[in-house]
Amino acid sequence: MTTEEIPLTGGNVTAGVVRVGDTVRRRAGPWTPAVHALLEHLWSVGFRGAPRPLGIDGEGREVLTYAAGEVPWPGHFDLLEPHDRLARAGRLVRELHDALSTFTPPDDARWNVLIPADRDELIIHHDLAPWNLVIGERWVFIDWDNAGPGSRLWDLAYAIHGFVPMSAHPDWQHADAGPRLRAFVDAYGLDEQQRRDLAPMLTVRTRAMHDFLRKQSALGVEPWATHWRTGHGDAWRADAEYTERHTGRWVQALLD
Repeated sequence: MTTEEIPLTGGNVTAGVVRVGDTVRRRAGPWTPAVHALLEHLWSVGFRGAPRPLGIDGEGREVLTYAAGEVPWPGHFDLLEPHDRLARAGRLVRELHDALSTFTPPDDARWNVLIPADRDELIIHHDLAPWNLVIGERWVFIDWDNAGPGSRLWDLAYAIHGFVPMSAHPDWQHADAGPRLRAFVDAYGLDEQQRRDLAPMLTVRTRAMHDFLRKQSALGVEPWATHWRTGHGDAWRADAEYTERHTGRWVQALLD
């Protein structure tokens, strides 16, 4: 059995993540038992788009199954082209939410939710994005540390920001953002009222990221204060303004 530890890089928040054989080892926290209960539930109901928890190692790190493949963001976004592959991501989010809807958290569950959601409907991921999706033989959402209470639309709006993407940055804007949004949402499956509710949520969820970074920076909390100083707050603010400015475009794409 191999014991070589291979550092896994690319994350903005969690340091010290390593691969050991077919496992990943990463820092555990007070939320880890609840997250592991959630991940084990997903596997028990047949959902394979998440790592499986394997316990805690001798150094107190959580142990998860390793997902082989490529992370689309930022250098492999072509993995989400054409629209049918983007739609596959939308279907995966729906399958995940359906599996999560049958999860009953442990009575002593502790969660590490950074930004409280609009309402408590089910336990959600809170960071579904192309930087947390591994595309390989299986498509797997990773980085579950911030899972906790939320709603489908809250999680979906955040996912849409990253997967469409809804970005003010010219390098990431797509002329076909409307059709991409429609492909993602059609694959997820929303009724007309849910689509109407989703349109303003796209801006609300994006602005919540900016406001969180601003508040954490003012308090001097790391790593968020560094993210604020290096421009992450400005990027989320610009994305929120871009998304709000084009609300009519999103409504048309969702409902026409």
